[in-house]
Amino acid sequence: MKILISNDDGYRARGIVALRAALAGLAELTVVAPDRNKSGASNSLTLDVPLRVTRSDTDCYVVTGTPTDCVHLAISGLFDFEHDMVVSGINDGENLGDDVLYSGTVAAAVEGRFLGLPTIAFSLQRPESGEADFSAAAKVARSMVAHLLERPLDRSMILNVNLPHLPFEQLRGFRTTRLGHRHRAERIEASADPRGRKVYWVGPAGSEQDGGPGTDFHAVANGYVSVTPLQTDLTRHAALEPVARWLDELRP
Repeated sequence: MKILISNDDGYRARGIVALRAALAGLAELTVVAPDRNKSGASNSLTLDVPLRVTRSDTDCYVVTGTPTDCVHLAISGLFDFEHDMVVSGINDGENLGDDVLYSGTVAAAVEGRFLGLPTIAFSLQRPESGEADFSAAAKVARSMVAHLLERPLDRSMILNVNLPHLPFEQLRGFRTTRLGHRHRAERIEASADPRGRKVYWVGPAGSEQDGGPGTDFHAVANGYVSVTPLQTDLTRHAALEPVARWLDELRP
């Protein structure tokens, strides 16, 4: 059994180091991760420049690209062996609701699914102050990956796991959840560089708008590990017939 580990915070991030240590002994591990923080990279592939891969450590490889690049390379010919699962994270910050559309952590798992492997992504809620403690998240990650190895789910499913920032003993259990929704992001922030030229920062993500019972927001806020099954089929199946009727009204 071979597990591919990736993330979007970069190969030296504390979350991926904790994840690699937690999964040791469950399977043969290979880390393929970006050379720097690529948060917000979503599912982007680097197509305009070649990618470089260097070896950082035993079974740890660093890529000058996005999380999707990392998983794509690892599964599509970088190695002379096949992986059996992709595990992404542990992200420094939650990926709830609309975050999954932007998250490089989730995108790494999605790319693994595109290429036919079972996948799971882990993200840890940011603490109100200070650095994140990944120890509880690492324990949960080991338990869930071991369970997934023993009791596989449908390979078309991606598990998006979000953990509250609590000691392991204070976690209240697991909740299967749906994605909630955020309010629109805050306004962009204008600034200036040292030469006085205008620059802009993307504003902070909005707070939860749809965060009631059953959502990932609600589970994490109440001390539960949120587990949201995701799919890559974006088709709005319920709208196929209404759109077909709407199109029938058009004349060439």
